[in-house]
Amino acid sequence: MGADEQLFDRTYWEDRYAAPGLAWSGDPNPVLVVEATGLAPGRALDIGSGEGADALWLAARGWLVTGVDIAVNALEKARARAESVDQAAADRIEWKQRDLTVWAPEPLSYDLVSAQFMHLPEPARTTLFRALAAAVAPGGTLLIVGHDVSDLDAGGHRAHLAELMFDVGDVLAAIDGESLRIEVAESRAREAAGEDPAKATMRDVVVRATRALKGSH
Repeated sequence: MGADEQLFDRTYWEDRYAAPGLAWSGDPNPVLVVEATGLAPGRALDIGSGEGADALWLAARGWLVTGVDIAVNALEKARARAESVDQAAADRIEWKQRDLTVWAPEPLSYDLVSAQFMHLPEPARTTLFRALAAAVAPGGTLLIVGHDVSDLDAGGHRAHLAELMFDVGDVLAAIDGESLRIEVAESRAREAAGEDPAKATMRDVVVRATRALKGSH
């Protein structure tokens, strides 16, 4: 492993979330807010739930949420924050420690499956995305968001993470065969607050797909 590479294993994430305060903003991911606001609440799976901002946002809107993360420290921090912010919403969240390189959710089980910036090397990434697609219930939605590999062309930004980044085609190839209708598949620009001004515009892969209700076409 080179000096500029980082092993994002359980030890890394446990250490990161053991630090005091929040590692992230505490706000839900903006793409989740945009893409999920109009959805009818049901059962949601939040993959790589971290400190729980997405899970809390969903639960506050009536979803029954399962938040999954590899780090126990992340789950404990998420649970404590949810209970301090909105106890009623916290009661609608179940937190689970799982290693996403070996675990897969039950097929056809969730009305929303959300993976926000879940970056794994291949072949684990394809395996995970396929399993997440399979977990979408009839009438449900899959939402996958991540750092677009095209950002690597902008001055070497995140070059040390090259093997973890992906593009729209990678996601579509991974979920092909799961009989989902693709509703959004794009590289979406956003402003990166606090970044170097020369790299202030970044791009996110955004794929949203749905499974038809049984008996519909």
